[in-house]
Amino acid sequence: MDRIFAALSHRVAGWAGQPVSFILASLVVLLWLITGPIFHYSDTWQLVINTGTTIVTFLMVFLIQNAQNRDGSAIQAKLDELIRAIDSARNDFIGIEHLTEAELERIKHILEKECGDDESHRRAIERLIQRR
Repeated sequence: MDRIFAALSHRVAGWAGQPVSFILASLVVLLWLITGPIFHYSDTWQLVINTGTTIVTFLMVFLIQNAQNRDGSAIQAKLDELIRAIDSARNDFIGIEHLTEAELERIKHILEKECGDDESHRRAIERLIQRR
């Protein structure tokens, strides 16, 4: 079941991000708008679009979240492998994604202090900011 759901969520998430999907959804909304006068803008006419969009949104949340969770785990595993493979890297960083936000902020602060306050570091950061 996990493999089927993973394959389905990967395909749907990939398909949902394509321009064709946006165009198709826009056409459905346009068709719905065009039929408004035909159905005299009735409550049922409004209910059709509301129900349809709610169902699609509800299902897409789960499918896209599953795809993002897997992608995030794969990236994390790759980063962990890079840390492990590089002799000068600190293996202590493997698995830090399981820490709390406060613990991660503390580590980030320590790393920034280790990097130092030298002038060349400050100028490099300023150049990065100016690129935006």
